[in-house]
Amino acid sequence: MAPLSTRLLFQRGRPKSDRLGKIRSLDLSGLNLLSEDLDLNLLGRLKQLQELDLSDNQLETLPADLGLPHLHVLHCANNQLSDVTPLCQFPQLEELSLEGNPFLTVSDSLKITFLLPELRKFNGKDVSTTRSKAENLNRELTTRVATHWRKFMAALSPEEQAKAQANFVKSAVRNVRYGPVSLSEFTQWRVRMISEELVASGGTHAREADMPEGPHKATATQEPRVRMISEELVASGGTHAREADMPEGPHKATATQEPRLEPLHFLQCHSKNNSPSDLRTQLWACAFEPAWDEGQAGATSQTVATCGGEAVCVIDCQTGIVLHKYKVPGEEFFSVAWTTLTVVTQTGHKKRWNVLAAAGLRGLVRLLHVQAGFCCGLIRGHKKAIATLCFSPTHETHLFTASYDKRIILWDIGTPNQDYEFQASHLLTLDTTSTPLRLCPVAPCPDTYLLAGCEGGCCCWDVRLDQPQKRRVCEVEFVFSEGSEASGQRVDGLAFVNEDVVASKGSSLGTICLWSWSQTWQGRGSQPTVAVVVLARLQWSPTILAYFSLSTCPDKGLVLCGDEQGSVWIYDVRPLLAQRSPPQAAPQAPTQILKWPQPQALGQTVTKTMVNTVVANPTFTYLTALTDSNIVAIWRRGEP
Repeated sequence: MAPLSTRLLFQRGRPKSDRLGKIRSLDLSGLNLLSEDLDLNLLGRLKQLQELDLSDNQLETLPADLGLPHLHVLHCANNQLSDVTPLCQFPQLEELSLEGNPFLTVSDSLKITFLLPELRKFNGKDVSTTRSKAENLNRELTTRVATHWRKFMAALSPEEQAKAQANFVKSAVRNVRYGPVSLSEFTQWRVRMISEELVASGGTHAREADMPEGPHKATATQEPRVRMISEELVASGGTHAREADMPEGPHKATATQEPRLEPLHFLQCHSKNNSPSDLRTQLWACAFEPAWDEGQAGATSQTVATCGGEAVCVIDCQTGIVLHKYKVPGEEFFSVAWTTLTVVTQTGHKKRWNVLAAAGLRGLVRLLHVQAGFCCGLIRGHKKAIATLCFSPTHETHLFTASYDKRIILWDIGTPNQDYEFQASHLLTLDTTSTPLRLCPVAPCPDTYLLAGCEGGCCCWDVRLDQPQKRRVCEVEFVFSEGSEASGQRVDGLAFVNEDVVASKGSSLGTICLWSWSQTWQGRGSQPTVAVVVLARLQWSPTILAYFSLSTCPDKGLVLCGDEQGSVWIYDVRPLLAQRSPPQAAPQAPTQILKWPQPQALGQTVTKTMVNTVVANPTFTYLTALTDSNIVAIWRRGEP
């Protein structure tokens, strides 16, 4: 693109005039402009410009001083922008569009609310919700910075305090933390600003912290604060939520035995038309996002994706903020799964990028660019609904999809091109005799075998790609008691507890079975059907209802499952796995049972709540439960 010219500005400016100073609206979209093409001397002559369209160009940054003091509307969609701070030069801006800039994140959206105090519409939507999120975070950060100031200065003498103020900003940025890791750029940015203001005031603006530093913990005399959220609006909720109940008897957890799980948030972010009266939308699955701080000790995720109805939501468990929401009218999402890819940017740099796959009723897999809020890949491979999906733990681009068409397909989604577009390839087809409900790559050899819990039992396939057959039938069926009559029983829960032990549910009423993969496989021989080697059985609800999805937290040796009464059953199975004696006849009781709060605690008339899905993050800091009454529940682990 040739440099901007006066003639071009006259051609694209409105109203038509022979003076640049009279142009109020200018369309410079679709010209392949680079940042260096924006002539400051030329654009600075547009003293009355109120609307500027720079969409569909190649801008990587906006110049720091465009000289447009009266700009009210700015469109910069579909560029390569990576920094929003230059927008502060437009204090009168009321409408802004930044869609299609793949390097901008939700942190940038929050920054904009501070940089542009007059902004009313962002990417075509009212900005009040985003501003509310930013204000909530800012209040908490301000309190934490003030608390850090008092601790920082208390350890110094008066002489040292005067010299140390310059180091306080660095200390605050390094130590003050709050909110999800995905918002760390925003929180550090605000912490720096708040700290600099505090230092400039000499600490006179520091006030007593309203809340203790770190996660808020409910004491024995305090009831945990529960919040109900509709769409993305964070609102204070019922005060009657009770502390998580423990089962009576010898398995009851005490304060010195088990960490306490505190109810933190109850959300209705999947409601139709954002209506709080919608208690019918069915929620199906959730998955925690992979941690961003790879390679760092203690890295974990507090961001969870949930699906139900026509929406996929990404939620920060600590704050209860719905960070992103993706909707497809007419779809019903049944499953979500994360993977982390290595992508190459247009400048040649490599970066790690979390991709969310979502699928459901229409039989389509959507690969979502969560931060940008759009679908960057669509896989059409099943003629019926997709019940569940999962990524390979060893190959980041390999995705298994299981459908009501009685097929499991292994895809290679590949890596996206520079336009963030995927081209998936079909690797394998696995035929089933009944609907597959749960998928589970075999932990010690995920590239060799895949387990699936199906309507007709638990099956296993050889998924090695160096074998010639691209379409395969079940290699082994597992049964859970002696006799062939045990074959064909539904398995609707399946997960590895560690590298060898599998937890499965559905084969017998009121119990969860723990069995050994290695011992079972060693005893298989060449038989197409093999009885599992049971290590233990766990007592669970005696309900005849099905489709409660169990999960595990291998790092903590935990098994988790909901029930039809709104309870969450938690089992610490490490003692069971350590014992060498044969399994006891009586199933082991749960370590803890979390009871669902009373309806009035939720501000809703919920007479019956079925918890069909429970998932915890790897460190068991947060636990997310989904219900059949359109409520996402989040618990947080407190101190023992």
